[in-house]
Amino acid sequence: MTVVSQVILKSDDELRYPSSGELRNINDFLKTGEQRVRIVTTLSENEKKIVQEATKQLWRKRPDFISPGGNAYGQRERAQCIRDFGWYLRLVTYGVLAGDKEPIETIGLLGAREMYNSLGVPLAGMVEAISSLKNASLELLNSEDASETAPYFDYIIQGMSS
Repeated sequence: MTVVSQVILKSDDELRYPSSGELRNINDFLKTGEQRVRIVTTLSENEKKIVQEATKQLWRKRPDFISPGGNAYGQRERAQCIRDFGWYLRLVTYGVLAGDKEPIETIGLLGAREMYNSLGVPLAGMVEAISSLKNASLELLNSEDASETAPYFDYIIQGMSS
């Protein structure tokens, strides 16, 4: 949900017009629209490259994940891991586009920890995987766009860490 829809729904629930502070928030949100679209475009158009680089970084850092007994050992397991990279990247783009971490929370983090725990996937490994995805993604962005994007990855990392 974007800032605009949140303000409208809250105002309507309270049977009032948006406050001047809420209108300033909407104005700030609209001013950053071009940047948010640019970030999402870069990330989505480079998904394959980002996922490949993040995968290389993770396997280099944690070869035990793809060794016998590792959670990503075997073609099927490795493919699922790579699929998850794409899913988390897409989740970050939703947050950036909305200008809010709420889509990440409702679409991605609710239940993800429980799912990984039930599958025996170590959450520390997921944190390392998301960190690799973050590094690979931010390398493609200018410093201003990277600064805007990093907190969305950090939110996922924090959610997996707690």
